[in-house]
Amino acid sequence: MSYAVLAASLRSAIERQDLDAIRQLVAEMQLADLAEFVQIEQEGTTLSLLDYLPQDKRASAFGYLEEETQAQLASEMNDAELVELLNHMSADERTDLFKLLDEPRQQSLLRRLAQAERDDLRKLASYEEGTAGAVMTSDYVAVPGDLDVAAALDKVRHTGPNAETIYQIYCVDDEGRLLGTLSLREMILANPSAPLASLMTEELVVAKVDTPQEEVAKLISRYDLLALPVTNGGERLVGIVTYDDAMDVAEEEATEDMHKGVSVGKIEGGLRSASLFELYRKRIVWLVLLVFANIFSGAGIAYFEETIEAYIALVFFLPLLVDSGGNAGSQAATLMVRGMATGDVRTRDWAKLLGREVFVAVGLGLTMALAVSVVGIFRAGTEIATVVAMSMVLIVIMGSLIGMLLPFLLQRLRFDPATASAPLVTSIADGVGVLIYFAIATAVLGLPA
Repeated sequence: MSYAVLAASLRSAIERQDLDAIRQLVAEMQLADLAEFVQIEQEGTTLSLLDYLPQDKRASAFGYLEEETQAQLASEMNDAELVELLNHMSADERTDLFKLLDEPRQQSLLRRLAQAERDDLRKLASYEEGTAGAVMTSDYVAVPGDLDVAAALDKVRHTGPNAETIYQIYCVDDEGRLLGTLSLREMILANPSAPLASLMTEELVVAKVDTPQEEVAKLISRYDLLALPVTNGGERLVGIVTYDDAMDVAEEEATEDMHKGVSVGKIEGGLRSASLFELYRKRIVWLVLLVFANIFSGAGIAYFEETIEAYIALVFFLPLLVDSGGNAGSQAATLMVRGMATGDVRTRDWAKLLGREVFVAVGLGLTMALAVSVVGIFRAGTEIATVVAMSMVLIVIMGSLIGMLLPFLLQRLRFDPATASAPLVTSIADGVGVLIYFAIATAVLGLPA
């Protein structure tokens, strides 16, 4: 059954307090769907619904919940219950939950964990947020590089059940240094007596624990990896970042860039759970700054008051022209920022892209000028139409160049190019557009500036 049908049935069963039906429906639902249901639709019943799952599945479902919900549920559990949950969670999700707890609760839980889990948790929790170390897991399969295939497969059978993925096998030496890697498929198809050294790939794509998580996601995507090995400062293997974790990182980074693209700061914990004050705080700074930036547009209009008084019809076309420049600039900025984010565009490409953008902007400006000149003739006559058409071409060209160059300038100044957001580009293009429009009108119509 689909999620919608299962959710409706589960909602009905909860209203009837039909425990047998609830147990059956919970068992049928995908864990990710169950987490969505208890978090969004029946938030108050989360604990009781998770209690219908076996401990291992309960731990997996818990990992799909948002951080705020996890923290709330953890606060409602006693130490024994929470330790039992932690013991069944994967290493990376266990660490994420552990970081949500306050210091006294962390210390209380550490005393209840086995030594191995305690050391692993402390190590993973020590890495800085936003790095490979913070998103990696220590649940991987590593085998001595001097084994043959048969012995290595036996090792996989013993260590594989606790690993997050067994499809990629890592070969290490006695000190844990990474020697090479091979897939489980290669091992299964190989001669059992063949040494691993003859099969493993030694040319590896590797990250270090302090590699930015965004770079980790790019490496996994670029090389189509199931998992990326992570080493410490030397060559010792300390963890892996799996493909699903890289997808979460990519989604997080894309969301952050989209927020910056509309001049909104990073919202911790998601939009649904954000407080009113946080939403206000994340949006107000840029909006106030842009208010002052738009004063320049007003100053430009005030400077050309005589032109406006003589030809009041010019005002009719003002919003149309400045919005066109802002729209063209926003398009160009979005293309550049996204190109930089994906690695398709580099700083050294600015000159080549500038030349291309000029030709494209001229084409866009001429086409838009042709369209608006028809309106100009019928609305205000040939002279005004000429002014509007000329202004449209120049405003679109300038808006496009501002939008294209601003991300490069910000990157050169070591700011995030995503800051070249649509509101910022639009505000700059508006001011420039006002000056261009009324300057051309004053020159063509023969009025003093």
